Amino acid sequence: MRPILSELIARANAVSGDVQSTFGSLNAQQINWKPSEDQWSIGQCLDHLLTTNRPYFPVIEQVVRGEQKNTLWQSMPFFPGFFGKMLIKYVSPESPRKLKAPPKFQPSASAIDVGITRAFIDAQGTLTELMGATDRFDLEKIVISSPATGLVTYSLLDGYRIIVNHEERHTKQAKRVLASSGFPGA
Repeated sequence: MRPILSELIARANAVSGDVQSTFGSLNAQQINWKPSEDQWSIGQCLDHLLTTNRPYFPVIEQVVRGEQKNTLWQSMPFFPGFFGKMLIKYVSPESPRKLKAPPKFQPSASAIDVGITRAFIDAQGTLTELMGATDRFDLEKIVISSPATGLVTYSLLDGYRIIVNHEERHTKQAKRVLASSGFPGA
C-alpha cells in the first residue's frame, strides 16, 4: 500500500480507537450533554461525522468498481487542486476557523442514542476498508464532488485528507465537551 494512503487509514483507525476509548462507555446523559445551547454535544459531534462521511461511501464504491467518470465540472483542471487544499486546511484540527456545517450536515437536535459510538466505529471500518480498496488507483487523478455541494471538487486523495482532518477536528471538539466544567459524572 502506498505510504500516504496507509498513513490516512492509520489516522482514521486512530480516530476509531480514540472514539471507543474516550466515549465508548458514556451514558445517554453524557453523550447528549452540551456545555451551552450553541455548542454541540459529544453525540452531535459523532452524528455530524456520520452524516458527512456516509455520502462518500457510494462514490468510493463506484471508484472501486471502476465506474466513476468525471463530469465536465470535475474535469476543470484548476478547481480540484484549489478546493482540496483549501478544505484540508479549513477542517484541520489545528485550524482556529469556526465553520458552520451546511444544513444537510447539521447533527440531530434531538437526543442521540448511546449507540452512536458503535455506529461511528462501524462506519469507520467501512470507510477504511473502502479506502484500502482504492490503493490500485491514481487517487490524485480521480476527481470527486463534495457531498456538501457539487460545485466543489477535489481529488479522491484530498477527499480522504478532508475526511480524516474533519474527524480529528470533531473528535478534539468532543474531547473539549468531555473536559468542560459541569460535564455529568458517571
